[in-house]
Amino acid sequence: MATEFLTSLGWRAFFQSQLDNEDPGSVHPARVLAVHRGRIDVVDATATPVSIALSGHSAELDIAVGDWVLIDTSGPRVTRVLDRFSVFLRRAAGTAAETQLIAANVDTLFIVTSADRDFNVARLERYLAIASDAGAFPVIVITKADTSDSVAEFVRQAARLSPGLLVEALDARDADAVAVLRPLCEPGQTVALLGSSGVGKSTLINTLAGTHQETRAVRADDQRGRHTTTSRSMHALPSGGWLIDTPGMRALQLVDVGDALDDVFADVSGLAESCRFADCAHEAEPGCAVLAAIEQNELDPERLRRYRKLLAEDRHNTETLAERRARDKSFGKMCKTIMAEKRKGTRGKT
Repeated sequence: MATEFLTSLGWRAFFQSQLDNEDPGSVHPARVLAVHRGRIDVVDATATPVSIALSGHSAELDIAVGDWVLIDTSGPRVTRVLDRFSVFLRRAAGTAAETQLIAANVDTLFIVTSADRDFNVARLERYLAIASDAGAFPVIVITKADTSDSVAEFVRQAARLSPGLLVEALDARDADAVAVLRPLCEPGQTVALLGSSGVGKSTLINTLAGTHQETRAVRADDQRGRHTTTSRSMHALPSGGWLIDTPGMRALQLVDVGDALDDVFADVSGLAESCRFADCAHEAEPGCAVLAAIEQNELDPERLRRYRKLLAEDRHNTETLAERRARDKSFGKMCKTIMAEKRKGTRGKT
């Protein structure tokens, strides 16, 4: 029974292989259900949640909701965080040099949008890059399908973003409609939601989990919602799977996801491989396969523009603080040299 519960919690061969050198009598695995200031809530094979204070060595560990940790029962205390097969990160507030853990070991990411003014192709491309970089399987969920006459067009636009991309349009309040997502929420599977406010994430969570999480009305002027999730936590679903609900998922920026962007924009990156120059910027260079495709109406120029924008954001956020300071210092020296040369030239003319 204990082994069955661990499996339903998400335990698999990937994690078991990391215990080869551990003494099974002194430590055992547990999954992190919630992260608080100075402590975490975990559950192990006994199926009994336990709160563990983080102090000493464990206080220095980077732990996220969804992590698997090893617990020393004599403490109890956390001795190690197991390697993750997927992880969501974001740039820490106030700095470009550090990242913050948001959630770990997520199998499926429900990218939630709605069949109204919130639907935004550029935002969906961003979320797909985040999912690809994190290592989670993306599913685009279009809510409020019952309120729109154009839902088929929304589905078509979303499906075109990536070959084989799974797109579901539904009424998040309807349990029968939401049932299409339940095969992705079976025992051992962990799902998370990503999407802007007002698209119905809380309603979808309520329907999936059979709970009554607070929802708030969408503002009439701009159809934007108000945030309802305030803590990072993982919850059991009636179908046997697990749902990670975290406010941090709302504010994810691109950081070091260059390869993921190439995957999401495979049509652009694939064409770029045929450009005459390896460093082609796809602006006015001769022999540019990307520009040729645009001229032949084989590639939407807006798609290229969005690709460039996300690449620029990724490069900006990926730079470490030290690199940025070094670049600024070098630029400052160059400006001083130019000004000195100008002053010298001016004196020579007098």
